[in-house]
Amino acid sequence: MASGVGVNPECLEAYQDLKLGKKAKYIIFTLSKDNTEIVVEKKSPPTSTYDDFLQDLPEGECRWAVYDFDYEKEDGSKRSKITFYSWSPDDSKVKQKMLFASSKDALRRSLVGIASEIQGTDYSEVAHENVLDKVSRGN
Repeated sequence: MASGVGVNPECLEAYQDLKLGKKAKYIIFTLSKDNTEIVVEKKSPPTSTYDDFLQDLPEGECRWAVYDFDYEKEDGSKRSKITFYSWSPDDSKVKQKMLFASSKDALRRSLVGIASEIQGTDYSEVAHENVLDKVSRGN
């Protein structure tokens, strides 16, 4: 079910900066105050860490995010996968969860080149080890 929410062009510009320019490590997206479009809440510097990213996910509110996830394979070669996150904490408001869930596809479809997708309802589900396990499978 689509919510009719649009994607602000700034979202795509920020994503291209992360994907092609490596000018950001992650981007946090949210809904505008009037719930009519998806906007960039934060674009991190490329030197940001995964812990920085987790600290930017609010405890009781939904968000979407894109993270440029770097890891090493067993043979020592380095890999990078752009990972999409749907952050919907258990204690966020039901109305917000429903609006974010129904609006996700508009954002997700506009971001070409996402390698993996993570759904998180608490911090354990987005812990580095769990995400590493998911993004490194099949590589």
